[in-house]
Amino acid sequence: MNYIVFDLEWNQCPGGKERENPRIPFEIIEIGAVKLTEKLTQIGTFHEVVKPLVYHRLHWRLREVVPISPEEFSHARTFSRVVKDFINWCGEDYRFVTWGSMDLNELQRNMDYYRIPNPFEKPLLYFDLQKMYSLRYDDGKIKKALGDAVQELGISQDKDFHRAFADAYYTSRVMQEMDLKPVSRYVSVDYHRPPETKEEEIDLDFKTYTKYVSPLFATKEEAMADKTVRMMKCYKCRLPVWRRVKWYSVGNNMYLSLAQCPRHGYVKGKIRIKKGPDDRVFAVRTIKAADEEAVQSIYEKRDQIRQKRKELKKRKKRSGSAKGNAGANSSLSENTEPSES
Repeated sequence: MNYIVFDLEWNQCPGGKERENPRIPFEIIEIGAVKLTEKLTQIGTFHEVVKPLVYHRLHWRLREVVPISPEEFSHARTFSRVVKDFINWCGEDYRFVTWGSMDLNELQRNMDYYRIPNPFEKPLLYFDLQKMYSLRYDDGKIKKALGDAVQELGISQDKDFHRAFADAYYTSRVMQEMDLKPVSRYVSVDYHRPPETKEEEIDLDFKTYTKYVSPLFATKEEAMADKTVRMMKCYKCRLPVWRRVKWYSVGNNMYLSLAQCPRHGYVKGKIRIKKGPDDRVFAVRTIKAADEEAVQSIYEKRDQIRQKRKELKKRKKRSGSAKGNAGANSSLSENTEPSES
């Protein structure tokens, strides 16, 4: 299996969000890629500027950061032609590698706009090297800039950043210099095409946590009513656990839960509700170990939310009572005739 390390540059509507085309808010204007073998030896490159057809003027932020000249655009081919050549160049047995999680989604969204058939496997698993770098060298949460990683690993900088090929090249160099073995199991899931049916749902075991991606539902209420979505099992032994805190909402689209495995202690669950196609939604559930601090935090958040709901009910009740009294007083004053002297 080869690795396709790629990067995109894209433009957005120069007239602001209110004038953008919602089907393609980010139009790809450059594709750069490096092909590596399984042993991380470079065996090929791809680079091409793409002629913009939706947003002909560059957004002012892009002009400041990406040094693409008008001459390059004048000789460029359209996205439909470029992406077909890119897909053919990728070959058959490969895994995408990106720095961050946006490029694959935008690549496929541009393909959808131009009605180019999507040949990628489903589920589409890839390496988000930014996440893997954080897991290997930081706390797993910090999202470090590519330039910082290049500098920290002592990689020589002979190309300017913020061009698609340069960034793909530097990402490939980071990959070559990293010790990937400890984090190679942490593949990422592309959500551009979520599961449509129960048969397509995704269940991944990363040893230190599990991830489940549900099929599409009409509403988040329907998703949260599904037994498989709410299921809690130990991330380590995959056996049933004792539920300590039922699923409760934190914000509009996130839910937390706490359980206890007889063998491996406390585990915490998190469900994120994500938007899918046609206004439908799907759920992404992760389960991992919970230390004392995490256990305490889940209990405290639940109690805080309960208290807020109680206070909200009291305020609504008082408000309703006040309106009722005001209405009664108003009615009484309207129906009371002044006595004749």
